[in-house]
Amino acid sequence: MEIIGTPINDLFVIQPKLFEDERGYFYESYSKALFEKNGIIADFVQDNQSLSQKGVLRGLHFQNPPFAQGKLVRAIKGAILDVALDLRKNSDTYGQHFDIELNETNKTMLWIPPGFAHGFLTLENNTIFSYKCTNVYNKASEDCILWNDSTLSINWKINDPILSEKDKIGKLFNSFNSQF
Repeated sequence: MEIIGTPINDLFVIQPKLFEDERGYFYESYSKALFEKNGIIADFVQDNQSLSQKGVLRGLHFQNPPFAQGKLVRAIKGAILDVALDLRKNSDTYGQHFDIELNETNKTMLWIPPGFAHGFLTLENNTIFSYKCTNVYNKASEDCILWNDSTLSINWKINDPILSEKDKIGKLFNSFNSQF
């Protein structure tokens, strides 16, 4: 497994080493020792999975402290455009985002530490998205930044995604007061 830095502090691309033969494939999707060796301290307490059709956009979601979540995300089936937005006020990369395609072929994962908003766009029908979380879901702590806020300059590569009601009314980044 290779852990690769991104232009955003503490955000890492995880590229597993794939062992493949005529039977199929095997790869290690998480190693506590390797993560810790690379400065990623994560105690996972909850796993989540979603199924979405092509064109569904979920995000940009996060939970405020004390229920902030770190997430290890991947596409098990299909493909997504995954986006992480730095909400940490004291970070050199505050307000910056990183995007990457995660899909069933590349097996790439993304480590998103607490203090980030997260969203994804499904690029194929029947996409299965999985994420390990470092904290439990807490409805009272959840929040949302508007996915298409023009000040963020996120290129979602879609004009009219399928959105939940919550995602249609997310907060504008400039009017948002970060608790991170």
